[in-house]
Amino acid sequence: MTVDLNTDVRRVSGVGQVAGEKLRKLGIATVGDLLYHFPRAYEFRGNVKTVASVEDGETASLIMTVMAPPTSARTRSGLTMFKLPAGDGTGACSITFFNQTYIRNTFSVGASYRFYGKVSRRGKHVEMTSPVYEPYREDLLPLYPVYPATEGFSSVRINKLISSLIDRADTVLPENLPDDVVASECLMSRTEAVRAIHHPVSLEQIGEAKKRLAFEELFGFVVSARTRRRENEEKRCKPLHIVDCKPFAASLGFEPTSAQKRVMNEIYSDMTGGADRAPMRRMVSGDVGSGKTACAQFAAFLACENGYQAALMVPTEILARQHYADTRGLFEKFGKRVRLLTGDTTAKDKKTVYEELLSGECDLVIGTHALITDKVVFKNLGLVICDEQHRFGVGQREALLKKGEGAHMLVMSATPIPRTLALVLFGDLDVSVIDEMPPGRRAVRTAYRDESSRDKVYKFIKDQVGQGRQAYIVCPGVEETGDDGLIPLEALGADFSAENYDKEIKRRKAAVNYAETLSTEVFPELRVGYLHGKMKSAEKNAVMSAFEKNELDILVSTTVIEVGINVPNATVMLIEDAEYFGLSQLHQLRGRVGRGKYASYCILMADDPGDTAAARLRIMEQENNGYKIAEFDLKQRGPGDFIRENDEKIRQHGALKLRMAGALDDARLLYRAVDAAEKYLGVK
Repeated sequence: MTVDLNTDVRRVSGVGQVAGEKLRKLGIATVGDLLYHFPRAYEFRGNVKTVASVEDGETASLIMTVMAPPTSARTRSGLTMFKLPAGDGTGACSITFFNQTYIRNTFSVGASYRFYGKVSRRGKHVEMTSPVYEPYREDLLPLYPVYPATEGFSSVRINKLISSLIDRADTVLPENLPDDVVASECLMSRTEAVRAIHHPVSLEQIGEAKKRLAFEELFGFVVSARTRRRENEEKRCKPLHIVDCKPFAASLGFEPTSAQKRVMNEIYSDMTGGADRAPMRRMVSGDVGSGKTACAQFAAFLACENGYQAALMVPTEILARQHYADTRGLFEKFGKRVRLLTGDTTAKDKKTVYEELLSGECDLVIGTHALITDKVVFKNLGLVICDEQHRFGVGQREALLKKGEGAHMLVMSATPIPRTLALVLFGDLDVSVIDEMPPGRRAVRTAYRDESSRDKVYKFIKDQVGQGRQAYIVCPGVEETGDDGLIPLEALGADFSAENYDKEIKRRKAAVNYAETLSTEVFPELRVGYLHGKMKSAEKNAVMSAFEKNELDILVSTTVIEVGINVPNATVMLIEDAEYFGLSQLHQLRGRVGRGKYASYCILMADDPGDTAAARLRIMEQENNGYKIAEFDLKQRGPGDFIRENDEKIRQHGALKLRMAGALDDARLLYRAVDAAEKYLGVK
């Protein structure tokens, strides 16, 4: 069958209707989607041991010769068991497979294979059960791709499916970058890069493939963003007349900073001035606590005073409730009706909100993705606001904008992004930066500590709780899985060292396991809860409500608390395995404390992180300015952390998925891709 990138994946041999639906859960609908379903990690099979030296329970690779054909027998439970005798000169090993009839014809007696899996040893008797295997070659790379998978469609099956198409990649994958760009940037061809990322033959090849594919993504992203900007400039906005904003400013209860006033003036200029102008498309970037919300409220007030409706969309229900609590009273002073719409809103209340939006009774609605459902119809939507905009794809923003013809759009980001990078990543938007903090905001004292200080850190937390305060403890993951032998794609390149592998896969603390240990062994007298993104909304809301009401002393969490949490009584932020976070993300987490009248502290725990990582953590001790930290992070680690989604997913910008750009550690490549895209479009 002839296939191309747009061929329905269900037409590929070995897929069909049922398997095709399972692949769609992974975002794989076409052959192109499948070939661009890159490994999330590689299994490291470089722990090569001899039969004589391998230990009981160890996961290792054994290079062995098959001694005889497999024998078969039936077990009491009805399974067919195959036993394959193999050895390596230092000893013999019995390899067991269950219900795999093809094993009879798989192995050649006298041939050598690499068997990888868990080993059982009882004295001199060594066994492996259902290991993975492949014919052994001297140049066999100790890396095996592991793919994002779903129930009923394993990573191994995805690998086999991709392998069936790789040989035809030359015809399936036409070049999508200008030839002069490929040549001037010394990039792999598209075909070479896709083949290498799936079936690498060297670490250097993985690095080159990542470079090519990241460049391709960024080039396409910039072309798309600049095209959207041109299209928006041809549209005409909702006409807004001049409004007296002094009463609104007076009702805020504080004097806006000069930076806030500058941004409010930019918003005012964008939104007023007649119907012959393009609608506002502006991003407001500001550090945690810099006052972005007041700017968004100002924009919403301006729209509502002109008789238009406004919608504020946020990524989490926790953040939606926070904005609703902060905004409702303020707007009611001016006779404006504010409503909340999330997945947790009752059916009765949802019906009321739908009716009020359609009739125009609701002036401002604050909600989550629930705002983009078909049931939400506005009478006269004039302004769309997206908070934590990096959590939303362009498609989601556009879906809300389409509910109001000519509507203005304001997006906000609490991630301090260097202005030059913001202009690159958000080329379809004008960028405003709030680079000034309100007076009186306490700086959070930050300290980097290693394991030798753990007891002192725990005692400090106990002392703070004893004074009536609360603490966050943040972990990199949800549940510990131990050393699974997987190396993330972003960690691999020509400089990867197998000798440092044990450190690379060190077990990291995880929220669920760690919370149990803390509550039973470390802080048995304290109230410890945990929070992570995989919990149901009702569970998350209940935990956060308990913490906000001071019914919990310590909240153990993943980075789900990075946004939308405001508990002034929390004074300690302990971040475990801090070396695994980007500096900008550490700064975001630090911003969860220091929000009240009490002195606050951030403790970065890292055990022997290495000189480079330790130097980065000391920057956090010395600097509280998020933009300076972001500039340092960009230079040291590249733009990957700004592009990569914080909770394990890569951001989607409309139809473009920045899978490989999230693994970038070279800022120069980003800017070269931008230059090439702008030259291609003729904007330079």
